[in-house]
Amino acid sequence: MQQITRVNHLGIRVFSLASSRAFYEKLGFKFIVGPVGPEPVAIMEHACGVNINFILNAAAPTETNVLMDEPVKKAGYTHVALEVNDMDAVVAQLKQLAIDITEGPVVFPTGTSVFIRDPDCNVIEFHQPKK
Repeated sequence: MQQITRVNHLGIRVFSLASSRAFYEKLGFKFIVGPVGPEPVAIMEHACGVNINFILNAAAPTETNVLMDEPVKKAGYTHVALEVNDMDAVVAQLKQLAIDITEGPVVFPTGTSVFIRDPDCNVIEFHQPKK
């Protein structure tokens, strides 16, 4: 389908707007609006254009991610990968912000990645493409 021009937004079901908002603000996202709509939804956006819609109706978070941490693997979106241009700076900033790196740096044929978890155990990958 040639009419697709880009990803418009990422939807993440979360338990607490306050916790999610505080976490994603540390990563540079700005609060736009919310809660709005019947779900309800809150919207944050990064200066690079990445837009996140928080769906505010999740049960309380657990210590595991049903798509990533369970022995029987289920179908579904497992993570979002945000492209970065300086992995060393990202790692230093995560340490400064006291955000645990749950995996990495991992070197792939396509570049280097580190992984973190948000307050609801959603996985976020920071990926620096290979030069």
